Amino acid sequence: MEYAFYLSGLVAVLATFGVISNTNPVHAVLYLVVSLLAVAMVFFALGAPFAGALEIIVYAGAIMVLFVFVVMMLNLGQETVAQERLWLQPRTWLGPSLLAVVLLLTLIDTLWRGDAGMMIHGDVLSAKQVGIVLFGPWVLVVELSGLLLLAALVTASHVGRLRQIRSGSDSATHKEAP
Repeated sequence: MEYAFYLSGLVAVLATFGVISNTNPVHAVLYLVVSLLAVAMVFFALGAPFAGALEIIVYAGAIMVLFVFVVMMLNLGQETVAQERLWLQPRTWLGPSLLAVVLLLTLIDTLWRGDAGMMIHGDVLSAKQVGIVLFGPWVLVVELSGLLLLAALVTASHVGRLRQIRSGSDSATHKEAP
């Protein structure tokens, strides 16, 4: 089980390096998904399956959908069609896919050996306990983080529309002057 922790940690570090070193936002988002999945595997290796499942559902699932939506909103316009074709090439997906395969093989090996629950010491955290903590004393923080995500979405939508309006007005100006 110890090797699963270290291997997942290594994948998380490499994927995070891919996030911060990429200039292309779509590539960075792909590496971020792999990094979040690797952190979930670290939770599983440490014997915290509920925290790992929350990591996958909340971060790798819901928040990454939001990030992809924001990236799509910011890339409005016809000039991005050629760029999107470049993103669909197999070499774009090679790095994140390779790291995801390493995580998948580690997870399959861990489950095959039956070591999934060997690291649990103490009480297992349940969904009810997490809900009581999040919506008890931390309810203000949870609501503020939700408002922050909503503000980021509205800002991305506004910036995308301004970019679309500016590119539309610039093209109309250039067309009138022969």
